[in-house]
Amino acid sequence: MPVLLAIETATRLCSVAVGRDGALLGERELESDKHIHAEKVNVFIDEVLREVGLIMRDLDAVAVGIGPGSYTGLRIGLSAAKGLCYGLDVPIIGISTLETLAAVTGAHEPVLWPMIDARRMEVFAQPFSTEGSAMDTPRPIVLDSAWAEDVGTCIVCGDGADKAAGLWQAYPRIEHRLGIRPHARALLGLAEERLRAGLTDDLAYLVPRYGKEANVTQPGKR
Repeated sequence: MPVLLAIETATRLCSVAVGRDGALLGERELESDKHIHAEKVNVFIDEVLREVGLIMRDLDAVAVGIGPGSYTGLRIGLSAAKGLCYGLDVPIIGISTLETLAAVTGAHEPVLWPMIDARRMEVFAQPFSTEGSAMDTPRPIVLDSAWAEDVGTCIVCGDGADKAAGLWQAYPRIEHRLGIRPHARALLGLAEERLRAGLTDDLAYLVPRYGKEANVTQPGKR
């Protein structure tokens, strides 16, 4: 009966959960516009383990959201997960945050487009079939009338979709499911399947999937 810790920090939601055999035992989470992940993630891990009567050594693996999403949030979550896995000598399992959003949404008909906010009217998005399988790779998309007209009948969800609520009102073929977030508890079942199949990740080489390169500029000369 494997015990898994799940960490998801790709968005404004800082979420931690512990489960056994894919079932939720306990969780802690907070959504904020402030950069709280560095402050909260390790506190949440400690609190949720205490709440369910477990210690670090009881963990059999750690699942972590690897994006796409916030550069800072992803680095913080993955660093916490890697530190635990290295110290405890347990496997790490990286889970796409868009896949987690699809799992939180549950059964759907027709195609589902989970979306993660990428600022302004851009999002990271990926289509999922009614069976829950990814139909394409994640990519950045600008949400505008051209995209909405071209995509056809579908469901959209996630904080990226929520910011475009006004756009969806003009397109009745697009169903907007408000308030869906990538809760860490949704990683548990996904990670359980991969752990049982032996599909864990290399601790040294697992990296975030940011969605696009960081926009790094050089400071101007004085």
